[in-house]
Amino acid sequence: MHLAHYLGLLHRAQVNLADAFRQVAEAHADEPDIQHLCQQQAQRCDAHAERLQPFAARYAEEAPAEPDRLHSQLFTGTRTGGLGILRDLQDLYLMAAECDIAWTVVGQAAYGVRDEDLLATVQGCEGETAIQLKWLRTRMKQSAPQALVVAD
Repeated sequence: MHLAHYLGLLHRAQVNLADAFRQVAEAHADEPDIQHLCQQQAQRCDAHAERLQPFAARYAEEAPAEPDRLHSQLFTGTRTGGLGILRDLQDLYLMAAECDIAWTVVGQAAYGVRDEDLLATVQGCEGETAIQLKWLRTRMKQSAPQALVVAD
């Protein structure tokens, strides 16, 4: 069964996303909304990773390398300035999108194995991930005019 592979991938992706949210919060602490909401989203990712633990044990979680590779390719550290904020938020968006599709895939597998507990976890976490994506998209829209039109 390959469900364990995707649980491992999703778990690692959530841990990496939490770390990236924290780095962006610290790097852009002068933007109160980014600092506060990125910290909040990091905690949400931590909670998602914790909620996956019982299923990782149940399905013998593997630790695939893909999420680490994704993290290192998309998020190699924070940037400065208005354009830096925009690029950092875009990196977070791409990482959150990876989590979002992984939740979808794991949810489909939960239907397949008729695991109601896993399905309930997926449904809750998938909804929260959708909120993360919406916030990131909205904040990028807010940042884009200043970052792209007005020079630093």
